[in-house]
Amino acid sequence: MSDQEFELSAHNITVQKIIRNPSPACFYEEAIKYDPGAAITDNGALVVRSGKRTGRSPADKRVVKTDNLSEDIWWGDINIPLDVHTFNINHQRAVDYLNTLDRIYVIDGFAGWDPEYRLKVRIIAERPYHGLFMHNMLIRPTSGELESFGEPDFVVYNAGKFPANQFTEGMTSDASVDVNFESNKMVILGTEYAGEMKKGVFTVMNYLMPKKDVLSMHCSANEGDGPDDVALFFGLSGTGKTTLSADSQRQLIGDDEHCWSNKGVFNIEGGCYAKCIHLSEENEPEIYNAIKFGTVLENVIYDPDTRTVDYDDTSITQNTRASYPIEYIANAKIPCDGGHPKNIIFLTFDAFGVVPPVSKLTPEQAMYHFISGYTAKVAGTEMGVTEPKATFSACFGAAFLVWPPSKYAEMLAEKMREHNSKAWLVNTGLTGGPHGTGKRIDLKSTRAIIDAIHAGSLQDVTVKEDKVFGFEIPTECPEVPSGILLPRETWDDPAAYDQQAKKLGGLFNKNFEKFKPESSQAIIDAGPNV
Repeated sequence: MSDQEFELSAHNITVQKIIRNPSPACFYEEAIKYDPGAAITDNGALVVRSGKRTGRSPADKRVVKTDNLSEDIWWGDINIPLDVHTFNINHQRAVDYLNTLDRIYVIDGFAGWDPEYRLKVRIIAERPYHGLFMHNMLIRPTSGELESFGEPDFVVYNAGKFPANQFTEGMTSDASVDVNFESNKMVILGTEYAGEMKKGVFTVMNYLMPKKDVLSMHCSANEGDGPDDVALFFGLSGTGKTTLSADSQRQLIGDDEHCWSNKGVFNIEGGCYAKCIHLSEENEPEIYNAIKFGTVLENVIYDPDTRTVDYDDTSITQNTRASYPIEYIANAKIPCDGGHPKNIIFLTFDAFGVVPPVSKLTPEQAMYHFISGYTAKVAGTEMGVTEPKATFSACFGAAFLVWPPSKYAEMLAEKMREHNSKAWLVNTGLTGGPHGTGKRIDLKSTRAIIDAIHAGSLQDVTVKEDKVFGFEIPTECPEVPSGILLPRETWDDPAAYDQQAKKLGGLFNKNFEKFKPESSQAIIDAGPNV
């Protein structure tokens, strides 16, 4: 369908120049002409800037509250309620702004690789960068599927260059990211950070999938020798989901967002959104080699003469990113689906330096740690975060949950029991001391631990029970120095370690108080003993 034949009258968009689903080459041409600051690197990637916001703005996220939804949503700081009238004001503000433009970009794609559950998504945006980004991140329809695409199930109106009116009731800044589950619309005002679109679609899937008895998960996934050798990696941004799931010896199913149905696991997305800070071919070859023509590089610094990117330069933000189609990973599994998970790995960045590099979890401990979601916010991922900060994020992705955490936890527990999935806690954070004195566990050792989990090498090794947390710590692991496996032995002052471990255990217990009413006694008892 040509640009001239395609209309957006159903969305109240009357812009004369509508560019629908162009090729990456066309996006490049548009970006160089109309996207200020866009440039092409020496490896063919498109460099762009996301404006003053270089991370998500969770404090500005709103969910429209209606009578039909009021009992479903986990209302609070994560899902801040917005009334229908205010949403309509913001929606009209976005539409009015988009209608002032000479040209806009429309991207149609799918969320979810399983045709039984996939969602038809339409993105309406001003910036070519946003169009190419979502071309990468959504599942790209075939030409035949585009011809018969019809009306979408969900529409994102990205008017990120235009601010929200701070005098509108409920607005807390000039940015607003509003989701309406009844009208199936999302409105973005005042932020040009592309990750808002990606996570907005994920939020929609997090609401819709559990209604179909499908567990939506903030995790990466890969597959070994066959569909029965699937591993899931849970963890917030910066804990290693993308890095550790990109394994040359295994096929990548996806790096960030998945669903677990009665048939197995499937990816929600058609692309990857990898952090670029300190990226190197030696440490992360799969990601490094995926950065080429068609890839969007966000907020990186490059040499203006050679156009070579300096991945160590974080003068704009530490949250530098690369968005690319999943097939840019050489061993990606297409279609992006697999069987039921054999291993479930919870990744955490422990800023206290007391969590072991790897621990075996009982089913009850797995539920406790899944609900707790301990990690650290990594600098740059969100506005205002400038250094690692210990935090708890339910289900390792509280920012994107819609239902109460217990609903996702109960679904995970049921599926783990049904398919005999094993659970592990892997610390990719600090060892030898807390933030300021400890050092980050080296990537080589973490990769060796993950390899051992895949191979089953840790099932029968000697273990030592952690006195505070109760989980079993393997005392040996192939290719990993034994001296780092027991964290207490890495500290110069064991007494200081004990004190720090009890402090962290107390924080776990304090955080879990709000989940006790909906948790069984067995799960409560699986928490730290302090």
